[in-house]
Amino acid sequence: MDHIERGIRTLQIECDALARLPERLGADFVRAVESILDCKGRVVVTGIGKSGLVGQKIAATLSSIGAPSFFLHPSDGVHGDLGMVTGADVILALSYSGETEELLRVMPVFARLNTPVIAITGGKDSTLAKEAMAFLDVSVAQEACPMNLTPTASSTATMAMGDALAMAVLEASGFREEDFAGFHPGGSLGKSLLRVEDLMVTGDDVPTVGIEAPLNNVTSEISAKNLGMTCVVDASGSLAGIITDGDLRRGLGRTNGNLSANAGELMTPMPGTISVNLMAAAALQIMESKSITALVVMEEDDAKIQGIIHLHHLLRAGVV
Repeated sequence: MDHIERGIRTLQIECDALARLPERLGADFVRAVESILDCKGRVVVTGIGKSGLVGQKIAATLSSIGAPSFFLHPSDGVHGDLGMVTGADVILALSYSGETEELLRVMPVFARLNTPVIAITGGKDSTLAKEAMAFLDVSVAQEACPMNLTPTASSTATMAMGDALAMAVLEASGFREEDFAGFHPGGSLGKSLLRVEDLMVTGDDVPTVGIEAPLNNVTSEISAKNLGMTCVVDASGSLAGIITDGDLRRGLGRTNGNLSANAGELMTPMPGTISVNLMAAAALQIMESKSITALVVMEEDDAKIQGIIHLHHLLRAGVV
């Protein structure tokens, strides 16, 4: 068997293991999801060896969707770290055999604390499965390892079951895109989920002049706020238009440098605007399509200015 054939065989075995998981989701899966949703403490994920490594990933996934979690190594647990576990927590215990000695040694402590245990295991009749309040079956017909020893298909199935559990919790809890962004402020995914209101300038930082403002007031405001533009508002404070550096250059060109118009005569009416609730990525798309560098931020169905978002804001936030 050549390298490609071995790779294909491995993938086929693991795909087969995953294909068998959906039919196993039933009442225990529901209990597991509801237990995490009702958890007043944290989800304590525990396991050893390959199961422990998969458990660390599951704990990270749960935390990223707003279900506070941490990984507890069973060996560290029996040497003092069990003090981190409380009756308000939920235990997610991983062991493919369901008979891992180190893991079974900490189970009595969980029982004394009355901490519910969810077991992800391939051992249907194992000690772990019997002692858990919910048992999620990840048994596989065979490992991809030709000796049927190295955890491959079983570890893949365990990770997939953890993902299924996490995504069910995510949807049931009403977790939103902005929540995800809040937990991932430094990551590219989080940056892509930033909203306009997260980046825009507001209040006194928004360049604004009245519709009758003379040229010197317009240029002073553009220079002072350093956004290359200013909003123009009418007597009620509603947006009437904008004036950009480009508008000033074009006006000077038309008048051979003798420009004397006021803001109302210089402005571009009906400028590009964006809703305060839209994604920052949407602002970038509008700027690119219109070849502009700033947008006035508005509330829907309201002519009042909420702020300004500039291309520089998107660049600094890493949205671009």
